[in-house]
Amino acid sequence: MTIGIIGAGAIGTALARRFTASGQTVLLSNSRGPETLHATATRFGQGLVPATVQESAAADVVILAVPWHRLKEAVASTGITDWAGRIVIDTTNPLGPPDFKVADLGGRTSSEVVADLVPGGRLVKAFNTLTPPVLGADPRPDGKRRVIFLSGDHHSANAEVARLAQRAGWAPIDLGPLTDGGRLQQFPGGPLPTLNLLREG
Repeated sequence: MTIGIIGAGAIGTALARRFTASGQTVLLSNSRGPETLHATATRFGQGLVPATVQESAAADVVILAVPWHRLKEAVASTGITDWAGRIVIDTTNPLGPPDFKVADLGGRTSSEVVADLVPGGRLVKAFNTLTPPVLGADPRPDGKRRVIFLSGDHHSANAEVARLAQRAGWAPIDLGPLTDGGRLQQFPGGPLPTLNLLREG
């Protein structure tokens, strides 16, 4: 299974580090082109492949790891109008530079808004509650496993993302559908962001 990551900032590279360390092939992309990612690929090893946004978007699992204000543009740049049941992981939070003003979501969760951008896709909210340094660190400190929260409206997609997280060393917890779990994960506003929890075993 290949993992495509759209966005090579702090979150995107943290996830690329962890997934390549667990033996996954990761297609990492940004808006500037794959030639700008060769140094990152050299640091991470052969599991990381610099790619175009379109190549990342064609992977088995696609991770959106771009700032909120650039999300719509990034998704549009894939050229995909029907995500055809593919798993799309939303790591975003509805605020960011330049002013860090919280977006008006009209009472919805941010991932419900993101789901509208990837019609036909099976959206899973995950990897948005930890800071990049914690997310990119060893997920098994002191013999325990760091907790990762996820939520989504498709049980099979949630289960697949949970398997990927578990293989990488995290302890995934499925919070259920986006209307409930997504609200718990939401930053700002939800109770789960920044909680660095460890589970035995």
